[in-house]
Amino acid sequence: MLTILVIDDERSILQSMEGILSDEGYQVFLADNGKEGLEICEKEMPDLVLLDIAMPGMDGMEVLKRLKESLPFIPVIIMTGHGSIDLAVKAIKLGSYDFLEKPLEMDKLLLTVKNAIDFGKLQRENLLLKQKIERQHNLIGESPAMQTLRKQIEQVAPSDAWVLIFGENGSGKEVVAHEIHRLSQRGQKPFVEVNCAAIPEELIESELFGHEKGAFTGATSSKRGKFDMAHEGTLFLDEIGDMSLKTQAKILRILEEQRFERVGGNKTIQVDVRVIAATNKNLEEEIKRGTFREDLYFRLNVIPFTVPPLRERDEDILLLADYFLKEFTENRGKPLKTLSDDAKSALLAYSWPGNVRELKNLMERLSIMVPSDTITPKDLPPEMVKKTGLHPLSFSQEPIFDADSIKEAVSLFERNYIIQKLKENDGNISKTAEKIGIARRNLTHKIKTYNINVQREVLEA
Repeated sequence: MLTILVIDDERSILQSMEGILSDEGYQVFLADNGKEGLEICEKEMPDLVLLDIAMPGMDGMEVLKRLKESLPFIPVIIMTGHGSIDLAVKAIKLGSYDFLEKPLEMDKLLLTVKNAIDFGKLQRENLLLKQKIERQHNLIGESPAMQTLRKQIEQVAPSDAWVLIFGENGSGKEVVAHEIHRLSQRGQKPFVEVNCAAIPEELIESELFGHEKGAFTGATSSKRGKFDMAHEGTLFLDEIGDMSLKTQAKILRILEEQRFERVGGNKTIQVDVRVIAATNKNLEEEIKRGTFREDLYFRLNVIPFTVPPLRERDEDILLLADYFLKEFTENRGKPLKTLSDDAKSALLAYSWPGNVRELKNLMERLSIMVPSDTITPKDLPPEMVKKTGLHPLSFSQEPIFDADSIKEAVSLFERNYIIQKLKENDGNISKTAEKIGIARRNLTHKIKTYNINVQREVLEA
């Protein structure tokens, strides 16, 4: 049942409002002063507040101000017998939904109440949607690489500088772009994304710049383009390296002038957008091949960012896995699933060619397909376990070493695994790194971290 709180110092008004609103199916709470009204709000969280202005002690304006500070998404309708334009304007500026003069007209009151409740519901839904979107674009990770990336984002975001993000497929370039936008002065304005690789060349101009009715076959109405939609906000050009040279030339002109014409139109549209671009390609190599314009590269590459692949931030693998498992099980209303120690070891040993996207997809699959609450190596894809150099049957049901914590157990497993792979490759670090799918410098770092003596523990063992 929808609930309404009426705050008014006149007993007759309270009784009258209670009768009218109860007959309409609302549950009604009553308060004859501002202090009591605020207490009821905190306790009952009503769907709407009807608030009188002229009250002894704390007046309605003060109550409105406090309500909007603590419970901003509860709509408030102001009621007063001393209406004025100045008072109405002040109430609206403080956040009231509407302003009604006494004596109240019943039809107008009930219509305003219904509209205000619908408005409050829409605001709450938008808040939940915004929170869900923000969770989807969280930067998860505590590795040194991620800490450095966060500092760079915090430093660059407040400026209007253009950013070019490099990184492998699935590494999280879009998440970085969202975070830059969220922390910028444009954070409350639109974030418009264009996947340059997914739009056919013959349609990309229409997508970016819009078109007028009749501009081409099938253009039955005018359409705003992505540049227009991103006005005062951020335009994210994902996979910019896949854009054709013809479109690159047009993009360059618009980026420099911040104005354009729609396809089939002659009206110049002025825009103010911050551009963030991303690519999984080496654009300097593409320039040498003649597939990417050098002038566009220098225009976009004001501040370069590099998102590290997951194999170079293995400290984050388990953190991400737990985060995704929690997200997927909560969304489905299911009990939380956890990874066994052996499953964690397998995840750490895998090279993750698909990066964070591959890990996220795997966790979603496991959250749905694994019937038990604990995920073990036998639940993992065979090709994943095979690439680790292990086999599901090789995971013991009993501890194979003594460790006081999961973190220590994982470290012991990884150390033993590296020693075993070095033995298989006669202590050759470069060959071992290639076989297990990590960069040589990362393997060298792990060897130092785990204090592995290659001569004694590998070659002489």
